[in-house]
Amino acid sequence: MVVPLALSTLVLLVAGCQRGDPGDRPEGSPAVRVEPSGLSMLLGAGDLGTGWHADDARPGLPPWPWEQDDCPDYRSADYPAKSHRRAAVERYYRLPDGSSPAHHIVETYEPGWAERNVDDVRQVLRRCASYLVHGSRVSFEFIDPHYLGGAGLLVRGRIAHTATPTTTARYFVMVKRDETVSTISLPDLGNQAAVDSIAAKAVARLG
Repeated sequence: MVVPLALSTLVLLVAGCQRGDPGDRPEGSPAVRVEPSGLSMLLGAGDLGTGWHADDARPGLPPWPWEQDDCPDYRSADYPAKSHRRAAVERYYRLPDGSSPAHHIVETYEPGWAERNVDDVRQVLRRCASYLVHGSRVSFEFIDPHYLGGAGLLVRGRIAHTATPTTTARYFVMVKRDETVSTISLPDLGNQAAVDSIAAKAVARLG
């Protein structure tokens, strides 16, 4: 699991450590084709607001954004869509203060599999709606299961820390257009309006 890829972000916050830099990828990871249009679909740093800086876009085959290996009810084989990705590109975004990064991944699926991917995401969020990791509770809530007029999902993830009386929150936005899926992972920006603004920009970039 890696920091910015959707659900895994919360698990790493529970653990209190990074499993390598977010841009690192194990040697020998399979390559995947990057289409020029995919690069243009990634958000720019300015799309997130003032102060954000964008890393270079990273081609390659990252993990499926919704992997959730620490969930007792998660079984990777139950989610077949991820094995039908044709192309992917991702980018990380950071603030100067070193706080939690943002992440954007754009994936292109084989014909018919982008819609199946949406079904897989809904299923994993139902199965792994709440569970314990390292003594803290990870939970996920559909803020809007038909976000942006049915084009996507808006999800809020939380960690209820056991060591301190604090809760960490994060937003996840997924938007599908044809066979392309755009997934954004954002730290809590303080209000949903900020998330909505970024999501609208992601939709515009899908064309």
